[in-house]
Amino acid sequence: MKPVQHIKIKKAMSVNELVKQMNSTGVIGSGRLAKAVNICEAMIKDRDCKVFLGLAGPLVPAGMREIIIDIIVQKWVDVVVTTGATLTHDLGEALGYRHYQGSAEANDAELYKKGFDRIYESYMSNKIYEGMEDFIVKNFDKLKDKKSIKEFLWEIGKLTPKKSICKACFENRIPLFCPAISDSGIGLMMWGQLAKGKSIETRAFEDLKEIIDIAWTAKKTGVVYFGGGVPKNYIQQAMQFSKKASYGVQVTMERPEHGGSSGAELKEGISWGKMNPKARFVDLICDATIALPIIYAALKERIK
Repeated sequence: MKPVQHIKIKKAMSVNELVKQMNSTGVIGSGRLAKAVNICEAMIKDRDCKVFLGLAGPLVPAGMREIIIDIIVQKWVDVVVTTGATLTHDLGEALGYRHYQGSAEANDAELYKKGFDRIYESYMSNKIYEGMEDFIVKNFDKLKDKKSIKEFLWEIGKLTPKKSICKACFENRIPLFCPAISDSGIGLMMWGQLAKGKSIETRAFEDLKEIIDIAWTAKKTGVVYFGGGVPKNYIQQAMQFSKKASYGVQVTMERPEHGGSSGAELKEGISWGKMNPKARFVDLICDATIALPIIYAALKERIK
């Protein structure tokens, strides 16, 4: 057995140096965070590995947007699966709107009167939906003929005036899947056009063929989850058509005891044929908005 080494903090330490110190503990949260960085580094550097990134939760309202875009632009991942809410917040910022620092103790009735929506401590103006509706109406004819949700989202990225998650995926040809796109502001804006008698060609099941094909043809696969929900399960079911994931990192605040996918430990996937029994994987119980910047900063020092 290796002894637990105690963390030694030095002046002007880099994030990667701190993570290496965490690695020397080898246990509990700090050890698991360091292990997550090590596994991410391994899967990114493994040229045979296709990396699937799942994103859920209020990552954009919490200030994680630029990190996500950088990860895509640097092509550290090969597939991105996210929630419709994440892309709604992302598109809002791309259209010039912002999220604001607030308080969880705010008077929500007063916020409603002033036209603000609260995401715990982050606020968003309702005007974002007006801008989004204008964007959808203006570009509806360019969006309506896209056969898959991925192609629909790539087109949004192509049309987005400023940098965005959608634009980064489009420009770098990274498949972006959002199986629950109707469960979002973007979905509502599209439905608004359908309610006016317009029609679209986008097929909800079309993306399954592509994500399964990527998993099926990959020599190796790796999964990284920040949050759970639909993105995690969508990737996990694709892993059943792969050679089983060789790497896995999960960052979640959920618990496994209630049996939900979001809290399920990665090792549970072994029973489903989704995770290789010999895979390198770790479950990190941590707020994604804490873990993501640390993991990314450490990797940025390690990966040139």
